[in-house]
Amino acid sequence: MKQVYPTFILNTNDNSDHPFLVCVPDLEIFTEGDSFANAIEMARDAIGLTGISMEDNGEELPIPSKQEAVLEKVKRDTEIVDFSEGILTYVDVDFSEYRRKVDTRTVRRNVALPSWLNYEADRAGVNVSRILQEALMSALKLERRI
Repeated sequence: MKQVYPTFILNTNDNSDHPFLVCVPDLEIFTEGDSFANAIEMARDAIGLTGISMEDNGEELPIPSKQEAVLEKVKRDTEIVDFSEGILTYVDVDFSEYRRKVDTRTVRRNVALPSWLNYEADRAGVNVSRILQEALMSALKLERRI
């Protein structure tokens, strides 16, 4: 699923290593970057990570707010930094693609095979896990992303 979230980027104009502050109000995300491009990259990464964590926890991703609503939301929360003084931009994230890119952990599955097939696979020295992965990707019409 691809989604686009309104994001505020504020250049603090200071000499710190990360002078660009980032706020994604719909997801209550705050991050920073060392340049405007890096700030967008950091926002995309933070949105992706938050989104797949929410999916893993069975939570619904929030629907992106419209410009007026997100501006009001960010103006109400100006205790530390007034992000409404920053640049409003939109950052897109393909959550399925993001998950493929970063969630590379392996998961153990118990697969039932006929004994004769398991015997032949062992005898041939084939990697059953690898073949199963390739078959699943083919059946689901997915490409391997490295």
